[in-house]
Amino acid sequence: MSDYRALIVDDEPDIRELLDITLSRMAIECTAAATLSEARDLLANQPFHLCLTDMSLPDGNGIDLVDWMQSQCPGVPVAVITAYGSMDSAITALKTGAFDFVSKPVELPRLRELVESALRLPADTGSQSKGDDRPDEDDPLLGDSPEIDALRRQARKVARSQAPVYISGESGSGKELVARLIHEHGPRRSHRFVPVNCGAIPQELMESEFFGHRKGSFTGATENKDGLFQAAHQGTLFLDEVADLPMPMQVKLLRAIQEKRIRPVGAKEETAVDVRVLSATHRNLAALVEDGLFRQDLFYRINVIELRVPSLRERTADIPILAQHILARLAQDYELPPAQLSKEALTALQAHPFPGNVRELENCLERAFTLSEDDAINASDLQLGGPSKTPEGGGNAGLPDPAESGMDLESYLESIERTTIDKAMAQTEGNKTAAARQLGVSFRALRYKLKKLGME
Repeated sequence: MSDYRALIVDDEPDIRELLDITLSRMAIECTAAATLSEARDLLANQPFHLCLTDMSLPDGNGIDLVDWMQSQCPGVPVAVITAYGSMDSAITALKTGAFDFVSKPVELPRLRELVESALRLPADTGSQSKGDDRPDEDDPLLGDSPEIDALRRQARKVARSQAPVYISGESGSGKELVARLIHEHGPRRSHRFVPVNCGAIPQELMESEFFGHRKGSFTGATENKDGLFQAAHQGTLFLDEVADLPMPMQVKLLRAIQEKRIRPVGAKEETAVDVRVLSATHRNLAALVEDGLFRQDLFYRINVIELRVPSLRERTADIPILAQHILARLAQDYELPPAQLSKEALTALQAHPFPGNVRELENCLERAFTLSEDDAINASDLQLGGPSKTPEGGGNAGLPDPAESGMDLESYLESIERTTIDKAMAQTEGNKTAAARQLGVSFRALRYKLKKLGME
């Protein structure tokens, strides 16, 4: 690294010297201040790329400096140095806007990681923190409603820190997209984003999945295996549906987050990991804490900053943009001409409550995409009044019983579709137009099914 300048704020000469030597070896020019007022004067009159401040200063508190910097020099990341075990102070600093924290006695490898992360921050995030909420070309959050603009602005702001973020919102509202936006606008964007659904991991495998295991540590452990924390090293670990974690795992997760160290199953020593943790759930985590179903200390640790994702019915103005994007993706995926929504269809979509949010909108449009005629989707194609009835005479005569065949529901339904389409294509000697007419579906619907089932 070169051409970087750091401000070190600490009233202890030994600490200042240690930090100065460490950063100088990283080719970072250092300036020191012993008081809060001296630090403010230096920040107001000189450019810096990073600030490290002790929590306790002769004329104030390090958090006061963090707060002052948020308004006076928001583009400069600031990290606080806390006393060992002062997690409450560290969390307060993160809530105030600190980039990260390091505890005394300062571990130099941890300090170097912190500094490297701070200097990897995108250069343009300073303008974003001042209110630039325009979406990027590859922005995963689609929409320009005030609600989504505010969320986009908040996500970009918290991307600058290493504070744990808790993302709340209903199922299907786009919580993972918000987590990805935070990752992509932060200093870890060149490393992995690792999403995991906590509710999908069997309880007996959970510790191994999160922390890895050593060969021979249990039956079936035939080789060493890294866990999710190792996979996300220097990147971001997104814990979706974190409320589904059992109590024993909550304890282990809390320790991993606080100590930044993990112990693989069967290992004798702990391993240091550098991971930013983002978490989410559609459930009311605070209520679960009150009911004793979620640890209060873990909730306190992962909920340093909370972002709430609005439901789709709270931002109906974004439905036209979302619908256009979904239909364009469907057309590309299935190599079919794009479909357009009629005015009546768009009005119907904006009037629908969408309890399943964006995910339900996607399913609704995918169904309508296959049913539409002449590349136009009408209100009737949306079937928003409820599930369609099975046509009279329909059935599955001659097809295997899913319970007896051992097939899951999705595979069973696909087998019905394959059998029915094969029969129609054979009877019409491969004429897709005639086969679609015989099946009572649109030509688009048949083309879609052939592509989806790999029958082309």
